[in-house]
Amino acid sequence: MFRRRGRDAEPDDGFEESADDVYEDAQGGARRAPEEGSGRENGPWDATELDDPHEGRIDFGGLLVPAAGNIRVEMTEQGQLVAIRIELGQSALQVNAFAAPRSEGIWTDVCDEIAVEITKQGGIVDRGIGQLGPELRARVPVRLPDGNQGIQVMRFVGADGPRWFLRGVVYGLGAVQPDAAAGVDQVFREIVVVRGTEAMAPRDPIPMTMPKNAQPTEPVQEEEAASPYSGGLDPFQRGPEITEVR
Repeated sequence: MFRRRGRDAEPDDGFEESADDVYEDAQGGARRAPEEGSGRENGPWDATELDDPHEGRIDFGGLLVPAAGNIRVEMTEQGQLVAIRIELGQSALQVNAFAAPRSEGIWTDVCDEIAVEITKQGGIVDRGIGQLGPELRARVPVRLPDGNQGIQVMRFVGADGPRWFLRGVVYGLGAVQPDAAAGVDQVFREIVVVRGTEAMAPRDPIPMTMPKNAQPTEPVQEEEAASPYSGGLDPFQRGPEITEVR
C-alpha cells in the first residue's frame, strides 16, 4: 500500500545508515526502511518511512491515525490530549506513543510491567505471538454498573520504532475473536508515529495535538465498567468524538 522512499531522513536519529537501510528518491535524498526482522515491515510506520504519511490519516501531531471507524480522544482535565481511541464496530483500539532509547526497543520490558500490574489487580495474563509480534491477553476484574464484579478481556500489542514505542490496547471482539483481531491489527499497522528530533527521556509521551480541521462533538453519556489497569487511562471512559472537516 505504501512505498518506502523519499526525502532526507532525520539528521538526529541516532542510527548509522547503510545502502541496505535506505531507499533513494529522485532528489537524491534518503528514506529509512523499517529494520529487517523488526516486525514493522508492514507498519506501524515512522513518518520518515512513507512518501506521504498524511495520506488517508488524521493528524494528531505525534500520531497520524487512519481515518477508520469512530475516533475519540482522551484528555486530561487540563485539556492535554493523552490517548486516541479508534472504535471499529464491536472492537476498540486505544493507542499511545512514547519516546524510546536509541539503542533498543522497550516492548519486552513494557510487557513484563503490564503483566505484573494486572496480576497485582487480580487479573490473569497470557503471553503469545500475534500478527504484530509478542502480545498479551489479559482477563481483568472490573466492577459492573450494577455493582457486581465482572471480567474484561483486553489485548495489549506494541511496536518498537526508531526512538519511539507505540502501544495499543484492544477491547471488545478484537481482543477475543480472530477475524475481528485481524481488522484491528491492520488499523494499528497503518498508524504513523511522528517522533521529531527533539530530545526526550525514554518513556516520555510523544506530544499530541487536536487536528486543525476537526470538530469535537459531545461525548455520549452511558454507563460503562471501569478497568483497574489501562496504562494510566480509563479505557471505558468515552472522550469527545472527532469529526474531520476536509
